Amino acid sequence: MVNIAGFILLCGLVLVSATQQQDELHNNFQRIKQLQNFGFKFADSFQNVTLSDISSADSRLPNEQDLLCLRDLTLFSNALRNGQLWALKMIDAWGSIPSGILTGNKYDLGNYDECLNINKDLSEGVTIRGKYCFLQTSLGAILGSELGALEALSKIKTATCFPASCSAAHMNLFVSQVLQRVLNLEIPSTAMGISDSSCQTSESEPWDGLTIFTIVLLSLMGAIVAVATLYDYFFCENQNKLPTIAKAFSARANSRALFRIVDYSSNPNVITCLDGIRCLSLFWVVYCHEYTARLSSANLNIFHIVSWSEQAFTSFILHGFFSVDSFFFIGGLLVALIALRTMDKTKGKLNVPLMYLHRLIRIVPIVAVAILVYTKLMTVLANGPLLQDFSGKEACENGWYWTLLFVNNYTNATCLGHTWYLSVDMQLFILSPILLISLYKWGKKAAAGIFVLIVLLSGCLFATMMVNNYSMMFFQGLFNFDSMNKMYFATHTHATPWLIGFLFGYFLYLNKGKRFQLSWISVWSGWILCLAMIFTSIFALYPAAQSSTPPLSTLAESFYYTLTRVGWPMALCWVVFACMQGYGGLANSVLSAPVWQPLSRLSYSIYIWHLFIQEMNAKSTRTNTYFSDYQVMLGFWSDIGISMIAAYLLYLVIEAPIGGLDNFLRPQKKPSVVQKSTSYPVQMNSEKKADGNGPSALKETETIAQTISA
Repeated sequence: MVNIAGFILLCGLVLVSATQQQDELHNNFQRIKQLQNFGFKFADSFQNVTLSDISSADSRLPNEQDLLCLRDLTLFSNALRNGQLWALKMIDAWGSIPSGILTGNKYDLGNYDECLNINKDLSEGVTIRGKYCFLQTSLGAILGSELGALEALSKIKTATCFPASCSAAHMNLFVSQVLQRVLNLEIPSTAMGISDSSCQTSESEPWDGLTIFTIVLLSLMGAIVAVATLYDYFFCENQNKLPTIAKAFSARANSRALFRIVDYSSNPNVITCLDGIRCLSLFWVVYCHEYTARLSSANLNIFHIVSWSEQAFTSFILHGFFSVDSFFFIGGLLVALIALRTMDKTKGKLNVPLMYLHRLIRIVPIVAVAILVYTKLMTVLANGPLLQDFSGKEACENGWYWTLLFVNNYTNATCLGHTWYLSVDMQLFILSPILLISLYKWGKKAAAGIFVLIVLLSGCLFATMMVNNYSMMFFQGLFNFDSMNKMYFATHTHATPWLIGFLFGYFLYLNKGKRFQLSWISVWSGWILCLAMIFTSIFALYPAAQSSTPPLSTLAESFYYTLTRVGWPMALCWVVFACMQGYGGLANSVLSAPVWQPLSRLSYSIYIWHLFIQEMNAKSTRTNTYFSDYQVMLGFWSDIGISMIAAYLLYLVIEAPIGGLDNFLRPQKKPSVVQKSTSYPVQMNSEKKADGNGPSALKETETIAQTISA
């Protein structure tokens, strides 16, 4: 009955503002109190129910379902009068008016498991099972007004439990009778009611063909991995003589490769700091997504987000999209650096079709499996009051192909919402041969053209915001999802950091092995400017986030998003350059630590699976949670840990085997090309994991370096 309470209390506030008399408020409060035991009011309403009551809503003859519902309600009513435990549990599982509606608590989850565990055999062929549903009330519909962005917060839900033979239509009839008798209210069905889509029973839905296919696929791949691993362990003493097919599927061999720590200190061409940048950016992405997952759960104090948004620490969360720009920067850098060095070996040849094929083999299989697992196994692996309707399920069922075609960033299909990064990165990767060939043939002239392109794209972003009056200020009432689609998901708005990374890769290619002698003044100036750009990007909008501050002008916000989209990758350019040239100091010690190497190789799988784990954990909760930074931090460490385990298992079963089979497509001639080049091991190790939140450039080094010479 959360809905009714929200409606009455909000109406009460309106009446207070209209100088309502205290006695009227007192009378309304007494009426609300009568709903605290709403489950019992509901039970009373059908003690003398008849068929005419059930079918009165739509002037039709009773059908078989009506008869079953009437029978079970009668049995339930008799059992309740006799004090039978199962009937008491059905009422006990109901929710009521939740505490803290005025702090944003819009859920009373009741007792989910108590309701679903009701399975009472009363006589031969007569079994009553519990059905758990949400009674939802839309305050906007009741008030007859559009609440805009607050519409989602105005939908208040409380748990109900009744015999599984009764449909939502039956229960809506009784709910309306209770409201009429207790509150003397008539609320339209569009404003308050139970929908069948919100209902769950202990009887799971039969598996469809795609669910069976998913389970069989994972089981088959797991069995092959197990056989290959046993063969590797018991029958192969020399790993160098392990057959390629067995090596591709062996969990032992793949685990060795995954957790291998390589000392690159003697190789000046290895960009070891990229591992640290990638992993820290991945943690940043997962941590920001943790807030999104927790906010979609049943929180007691969702309105606390208003004061939370004004804290300085919140800037790290609200501006977490810079972590994505870090991945774009890394992707562009490695595409240029690896490909250009390899083109030197092949006299400018670039096998573009094979380059694309390798990329698809690396990326598509795990994304396809993720779509299957997300849509078909979410409710198989977990259950809970909120898991009946998880985000993106319908979009995956109806528009999964947009994700596999890597164009979902330009559609409304939100299947695996975080894969928009893969789409943007893939689109830029598809265009990269044009830039690579141009740079190789025309050198600095082509680089100047890319610089002009960066300026034009920045101007396009600025003009888009100015002309459409777009805003990304989440808590100033100016944000809308149209601006999000046009300014955040679009490829051309994120091409700037990728192109800057691409140009920086060209710079490193031209200066391979060169040592720059910088004065301490230059080094300190570089780090000061770098840190200034980083902290300005994150905290520049902090003053504007205060409720007492007037909304930021479109001009100011346009300048901010345009300049930071350039400033952030420029700051990363200095970080990478300083670490490579020996001016990194403590930053290089942290970013180049060997511990990042295994995690960096696993980053793509972690990125793909972390949202699955977060949403499953957040929506399988049985009780309301409290939103705070500390609680989110606790959830983050548990979710990232489980995500790592899941990513490791799926890496062994899906990513590594298919990636190993990719070896059969690589040209076998000139194997020494990769061995002789001191730059390949670096890039192969780096780009393999080259995208964390968007580890989409996945293993790009291997993709490019081994196909260009074909």
